[in-house]
Amino acid sequence: MARYRGPQTKIARKFGEPIFGPDKVLEKKNYPPGMHGLNKKRRKTSEYGTQLKEKQKTKYTYGMLEKQFRNTFDRATRSKGVTGVVLLQLLESRLDNVVFRLGIAPTRASARQLVSHRHIMVNGKLCNIPSYTVKPGDIISVREKSKSLELVTNSLSGFNHSKYPWMEWDDNSLSGKFMSIPEREDIPENIKEQLIVELYSK
Repeated sequence: MARYRGPQTKIARKFGEPIFGPDKVLEKKNYPPGMHGLNKKRRKTSEYGTQLKEKQKTKYTYGMLEKQFRNTFDRATRSKGVTGVVLLQLLESRLDNVVFRLGIAPTRASARQLVSHRHIMVNGKLCNIPSYTVKPGDIISVREKSKSLELVTNSLSGFNHSKYPWMEWDDNSLSGKFMSIPEREDIPENIKEQLIVELYSK
């Protein structure tokens, strides 16, 4: 399964946001990487550059490479509704993202690993496809043998499950229900999806 494996802090500093999760280095050095840091004179970014940067940030945030991201965008354009919003809703409906949102894993990368290593079930059946599209009403649970995994228990400890109104969590069974497709205003990611639509429309 192809995914980005390079330096995460460098990418986060490039965008000025903790897109891979909490980052102590980013907190100390919240400016672009490079030997000149803040002193480097940067040319004004072009419209294309701004759009490209937004697409790259979104790809890194959700842990996708170009081909998969483009396929998701094409799927969004074929769906009813505003393309940019539908794109984000499709990204939020990915199984690895849902596992992350439910607090089963601390980051999307670790959620992706849990899924691919067969620790996650959808409606009582094992699913090892991180890009699987979760539908409203689906039950996402931790496999019985995996409930004691340190990664899972540490991540769930003290996690606020009321953060995301489109999901419901059951502590007893370690399972969550994907209640509905999230509304755009409920998705917390700082993404300007219209810039991505404009980029791909050229």
